[in-house]
Amino acid sequence: MALVSAPTNDRKRVKVYELKNNDWFDRGTGFCRGVVVNQEEARIVVASEDDPGRQLLETKISKDDGYQKQQDTLIVWTEQNGTDMALSFQEPEGCAGIWEFVNEVQGRLQALAQDDGLSDDIGDSISPIMLPAPDLNNLPEIENHMRAANATSGGREALAKFILAEKYILKLIPLVEMAEDLESASDLHRLCSIMKLLILLNDAGVVEHVVTDEVVLGVVGALEYDPDFPLHKANHRQYLSDESKFKEVVKIEDQHIRRKIHYTYRLQYLKDVVLARILDDPTFNVLNSLIFFHQVDIVQHLQANGAFLKELFSIFGAKEQSLQRKKDAVLFIQQCCAIAKSLQANTRAALYQNFINSGLLDVIQYALKHQDASVRVAGTDILVALIDHDALMVRSYIFKAIHEKSKPLTDTLIELLLIEVDLGVKAQMADAIKILLDPSANSASIEALGRTNTSGDFLAKVRGALPPVPQADTFIQTFYDDSARKLFQPLKDLEGRESMADLSVQEVSLYSHLVEVLCFFIRQHSFRSKYFILSEGLASRVSQLMDCPEKHLKLIALKYFRTCIGLHDEFHNRQMVQHNLFEPILKLLLDTMPRDNLLNSACLELFEFIKRENIKMLVTHLVSAYREKLQTITYVDTFQNLILRYDQMHEPSTTQELENSFTSVESDTPARNAGNEVIVNGNKWGQGLKVDPEEEAYFNASDDEDDGLPNTAKTALNGASPVRPLVNYPDDDDEDDMDILATSAPTASPQAMSSATQTQETPTTSPLSKTAATTPPERLSEKRRRDDDDEDELLASLASTSTKRRASLSSNASTGSLRNLRRKNSLASAKDGSSSKKITLSIPLKSGGEGGEGD
Repeated sequence: MALVSAPTNDRKRVKVYELKNNDWFDRGTGFCRGVVVNQEEARIVVASEDDPGRQLLETKISKDDGYQKQQDTLIVWTEQNGTDMALSFQEPEGCAGIWEFVNEVQGRLQALAQDDGLSDDIGDSISPIMLPAPDLNNLPEIENHMRAANATSGGREALAKFILAEKYILKLIPLVEMAEDLESASDLHRLCSIMKLLILLNDAGVVEHVVTDEVVLGVVGALEYDPDFPLHKANHRQYLSDESKFKEVVKIEDQHIRRKIHYTYRLQYLKDVVLARILDDPTFNVLNSLIFFHQVDIVQHLQANGAFLKELFSIFGAKEQSLQRKKDAVLFIQQCCAIAKSLQANTRAALYQNFINSGLLDVIQYALKHQDASVRVAGTDILVALIDHDALMVRSYIFKAIHEKSKPLTDTLIELLLIEVDLGVKAQMADAIKILLDPSANSASIEALGRTNTSGDFLAKVRGALPPVPQADTFIQTFYDDSARKLFQPLKDLEGRESMADLSVQEVSLYSHLVEVLCFFIRQHSFRSKYFILSEGLASRVSQLMDCPEKHLKLIALKYFRTCIGLHDEFHNRQMVQHNLFEPILKLLLDTMPRDNLLNSACLELFEFIKRENIKMLVTHLVSAYREKLQTITYVDTFQNLILRYDQMHEPSTTQELENSFTSVESDTPARNAGNEVIVNGNKWGQGLKVDPEEEAYFNASDDEDDGLPNTAKTALNGASPVRPLVNYPDDDDEDDMDILATSAPTASPQAMSSATQTQETPTTSPLSKTAATTPPERLSEKRRRDDDDEDELLASLASTSTKRRASLSSNASTGSLRNLRRKNSLASAKDGSSSKKITLSIPLKSGGEGGEGD
């Protein structure tokens, strides 16, 4: 037997499809040809149209792969690995040539298998099947033969060939009417089972034959009598015969396309209604494949037909007076956009581009303002489909309308969101506004085009007719300047509303969508949203919504505050503190506790987040303003931990150190914890350290007096560092001598002052130990050279040196205000004649040092 020759026409333009997850994936466009390798092997090869060196498909033809020719331009088969493949030819002649080549190769391979005895059961599997002549009496025999043939793949193939060749279905259809006349329910149930078996052969040719004009009503008539529901009769024939459902807005001249539209409608009805309960995966895939390829052909024909598009969109012009025709045109475009969702990216992009160039955006504007709710819903579906396809493209046209001083689409969306009574349309409008104002929105479809096998030229064509894509910042800024106030005006109008208990369903839905949009703006438009919220006072308006009875609206309002806090932005935190926005949240928590519901849990999570993230501004505000309320919430430990954290934050860091560092020896000064505390320079001092009015006035004086001090002295006097080297002071009489020495040299360095006044070495633990006196201080015992009879002379000299001593006190930064207070107390004791009483300051030292207590 001679070798099979390859098709004469070597360049047949074709698209290669692969079925993935019940969806046909376009592997690219190329040229198909049949290749004969040897006597036992032949292949179908598709070379890429863009890169002839790259092959989109190379499949080996086997004798039992079940190739099927659908319509005039499709060949579908299943690879040996189980993958469903399809070739969609541009011309019917190309499809016929490859189909003839496949049939010849398969016939040759089967003949070789029979000659070599490699497959003894091939003859049985493809042997022709003969069914009895259709008659009511032999319906059981026909059903048994069909069930037996349906058990094997070869039997199904032979049965399908017999059904198509003999037009057996046409012979069965009259029996339906006969059985109905006889009211024979058993015959009707058997005819229904036979029709199911025919469709479940999973043969595309049989399914296509079932939906033809002369057959379809008879088939669905038999399927109305389902034996599983013997007491129920469907009305499939009435539904499919209703021609009013097919409305030709613009006459379609191509009869082939008209038939495909009808076939697609019937296939969809079979899949979704008639066979929905009994469909298996293979039959479902066959129906889906037929519907998909029909839709591709229909959409490609319509979007490439310039005259058709011109007439379609001219319906929305001023000359057309029929409102019904305009409504039908909107519904037709809606169906086209719905079909486009399942198409490949390049086909979908071409469709939308042709629609937009013909005036699609004007159609959307018309539909959104229509009085009929069904038209508004259709317009919304078209807009959402367009935005899902390419948000940047829609945004560019809106930006163009703004520059042309015409009404932009965003204003139409806002108006529809505010006044629409249909809750579903409201939700779609809110989503559309968010997508259009998303600065990170990309054209998903155009990105998909870049990942497919289409060339860059097509991408350039799609984008070529568009104006340049504007910067997102400019578009968003224009929105905030012109449209944002219109959008959020209903929220702002809540300012004068006293009660939130009488909200209508539409108002609740509107406020929900507005707060959701506001949360989106806060996350996406940081600085613009801050200024807008501050200028319009929207945060306080959102807090009003927490007084309404609708729980879901309370949750959405709470979501706004949770979004603000979650950003860790000081601006939003400050707004919540200044406007007391935690008041309604705490009220909501107290009203719902201790019930374990969503509303209560959401409130608890907000406060738990503040505690976990330790947002100090909010912790301080909550505890200082609502401590009593927080203390009453004990069924969770969140608020007790908040109070504890607040107390830790505001506990003075030096209180404990100071209490451990000072001791009184032979002093009648009351204990520090026995009386009221006095605050001096930000530090706490006990009642034992008394300050007379003159001294207190000095410490409260203006800082202008300190201008002449060194930087270190200013820092010390302003209470910068609470940790200072604490030393033991001499007795009153010796201390006054040291004051005189200090005033005699007011410009002396701190080191010299320390060496002249300290009674012991600076502790090594002090941070100022390295800068303290470089030489050991003189022993106190060596200085005491005066007798008690010199005390009068010392007291007489105090009056003349008090001013200088104050200057010395200001310049000596290393000892600070503590030493000044101690000196004042010592002087008071000296004047009272209580010089025998001594107050000693001691500090525990890590390393031993000289010096001790006074005499």
